[in-house]
Amino acid sequence: MKDPKKTESAGLTRRDALKISGLALGGLAVGGAMMGPGAGRVEAGEECPAVGECAWPNTPDVTQRYSYFFESLDTFDPIDPDTKMYKPPEPDEMRITFLGSCIPPVRRAQQMMSVFVEVGSAMGKPDQFVFDCGSGVCANYGAMGIGFGRMDKVFIAHLHGDHMSDLTHIYCFGPSADRKSPLYVWGPGPSGVKSPTYPFRAYADGTEAFCRNMRKAWRWHSESFSFQTTSCAGYEPPTKESWGLPVDPVPVWDEAPDDAYSLVPIELDWTKYGEVPGDNVAYHNRETGVKITHFPVIHTRKGSIGYKLEWNGLSMIYTSDTKPEIHSRDQAINRDVRGVPRGVDVFIHEMVVPAEVWAFKNMGLAEAPPPGANPDFDMTVEELTRVQNSSHTPQGAFGYLLSQINPRPRLTVATHFPVADDTVECALNSVRAHCPEVVMDKDVGNMVWSFDLMVLRAFAGDPKPPIQQLRAVVSDYGFSPMYPVIPNQNTPKYHTPDGEGDPYAQIDTSTEIPPVDENGNCNYREDGY
Repeated sequence: MKDPKKTESAGLTRRDALKISGLALGGLAVGGAMMGPGAGRVEAGEECPAVGECAWPNTPDVTQRYSYFFESLDTFDPIDPDTKMYKPPEPDEMRITFLGSCIPPVRRAQQMMSVFVEVGSAMGKPDQFVFDCGSGVCANYGAMGIGFGRMDKVFIAHLHGDHMSDLTHIYCFGPSADRKSPLYVWGPGPSGVKSPTYPFRAYADGTEAFCRNMRKAWRWHSESFSFQTTSCAGYEPPTKESWGLPVDPVPVWDEAPDDAYSLVPIELDWTKYGEVPGDNVAYHNRETGVKITHFPVIHTRKGSIGYKLEWNGLSMIYTSDTKPEIHSRDQAINRDVRGVPRGVDVFIHEMVVPAEVWAFKNMGLAEAPPPGANPDFDMTVEELTRVQNSSHTPQGAFGYLLSQINPRPRLTVATHFPVADDTVECALNSVRAHCPEVVMDKDVGNMVWSFDLMVLRAFAGDPKPPIQQLRAVVSDYGFSPMYPVIPNQNTPKYHTPDGEGDPYAQIDTSTEIPPVDENGNCNYREDGY
């Protein structure tokens, strides 16, 4: 990435620099493909060419909408009209739903990161996984009709708040709903990075320590809700062998191994990437046919990882946050045991807007001011450039990375990105500067920018059918899904002598205003009305 100061020293203003960074607004998405000025491939050793001009300042019709998502995608109703419950995937389907898709700071249109992946029953039993669960995403899960019972396996790529904050909601409220089994959390082990100040300690910053400390922090909540049933008779906890885990699944505290408040970390060696076959397996369930492996990426601190899921001849990669690096590239090339590149079906990789765009968007400006005109802006750009260069993949680098993956993924998804017609159009130009064959079209396209409630449906077959790009239609005012009655529930922790849950066991009711006073007068109706 070029230093902004070097760009300016070449006689270019900041506005000129924006012009050559691919911020073209020439064509907006209407009915399918996003059309914009093309550009030839950049060869090694060449100067990066201009690929379009910026038309800042912009108008709301391009800055506050994402036409491709709202006008081009067919809709998907996640609720079965007969059962009124969430529709599971077809037997041969891998379904990928974006429940969060943005980078901080928060944005009403997009929650933080979370990707829900489900597979059908073609290989045995259906299975489902949560990849990251940043702040705000549980509202989208609820609107989709996805209950907590389907969110019991959570794969965290790194322990930033925008990737794990809603783990609190999943853990705390799952047992009150339809998750009557433990919560399993995968994630990287300790970074090994030592503090640069005395006593130069290496912190316990891995997933096991995170879960152990969070379990302590959640104690008041879990106890207060334990007059409700939190386990069922007959549940058999998984073993290292049955789920193909790298470690034994041991709860971090003293809950029973079948209890819904049992929190089970599966800590992964983030340095592994399959150099030795099988050394990076996170989950391999022979009963459902799902295999999930991990690999290291580059993001702010050692220990960030990406994941690859393989099932029934289909494959998906989720890199989460990373600079452009070789492991994501090599995993997407996906060589078989003979060394033959197979490619992947869906390649989900982060992308950020250029630092200057990031700065003026976050500051509420219409465009980048000239150098020196706004010192706060200049300092913000410098800081965001450091963040970008240390931790993220800007749009031009994304295009270069994609150009190095052969065969190309069937569908590449840019995520962790603030989508709008202007940001997506300029990013598309930058990607095409390195990878001209990129097409953004819901029917024949090979790349898309994610948005909350985007649903991708990939089906097994020979040949494989096209990957469907859909938009889920949900109610902003709906309630969380109805929970089925779960049989064989065990006695709650706080219970009456007859085994019923006792909601009064932990409180002092001496100051309560009762529904009926001592004279038999009604103060209020006990049934709530």
